[in-house]
Amino acid sequence: MADITARMVKELRDTTGLGMMECKKALTETGGDMKAAEDQLRIKSGAKASKAAGRIAAEGMVGAYITPDSKNGALVEVNCETDFVARNEDFINFVRGLAQLVAAKNPVDTEALAVAALPNGENVDESRKALIMKLGENINVRRFVRYGTQGRLASYLHGAKMGVIVDYRGGDETLGKDLAMHIAASKPVCVSAEQISPDLLARERVIYSAQAAESGKPADIVAKMVEGRIAKYLAEVTLLGQPFVKDPDQTVGKLLASKSAQVNNFTLFVVGEGIEKKSGDFAAEVMAQVSQMKEDKASQSS
Repeated sequence: MADITARMVKELRDTTGLGMMECKKALTETGGDMKAAEDQLRIKSGAKASKAAGRIAAEGMVGAYITPDSKNGALVEVNCETDFVARNEDFINFVRGLAQLVAAKNPVDTEALAVAALPNGENVDESRKALIMKLGENINVRRFVRYGTQGRLASYLHGAKMGVIVDYRGGDETLGKDLAMHIAASKPVCVSAEQISPDLLARERVIYSAQAAESGKPADIVAKMVEGRIAKYLAEVTLLGQPFVKDPDQTVGKLLASKSAQVNNFTLFVVGEGIEKKSGDFAAEVMAQVSQMKEDKASQSS
């Protein structure tokens, strides 16, 4: 049996939001299998979903750009080490420039983007390294997405930490902005139920079935309970099923129908999502810097 470490227990607790003892017991019973332990806790507690995906740790900025005709656009995320650098004007201009470059050049991946030429004659990686030298922090172009559409594009930036680009057809510019803002607020994972991963849906069904079975109700009632939970889950995670944030009495699907419009696709970026930021000992860092300064001074005087 695998040794259950304090780090494993803490990770499961951060993921589920449940107590340390519950997490340790689940890990022990599943032989240290983190995913199996999470599923077991969800079955027993009725917890809706993992909270790990919402952890925001790294700093940086999301940038967006859409061409004047609303046909081409891009969303980019660039990471840095501190919020101080994320608010630096040179850093901000670098991110915005990347969004425009992606929309114009349509690079296939971050490696292709790194060698793409900027208007100043430098390529992206050269400009990034110059920015590192100037600002004194590691800077990383993490990800981007580029859209080209026969419909229209709209974007929304919530400060510099969250960005949305949405591809839609029908309606008007206001509808596009409303859709992008809704996606930022409600964070759907896809447009419609048909786009939900079969594996993800199967996992949810297993968990809901186990939860419903503990009620002791007849099998036919349990089956209805499970289908009800699945329907609720789909409404929570699909754009079309969610209540519209500006008018919760109607779903986004009904809003689109009333405008004879449809959403083809969307992308939501949240700065640092899924990245664990190293939590250092501030006092130790200060003492290390002082020690280094003393060594530098001694070497200069010798």
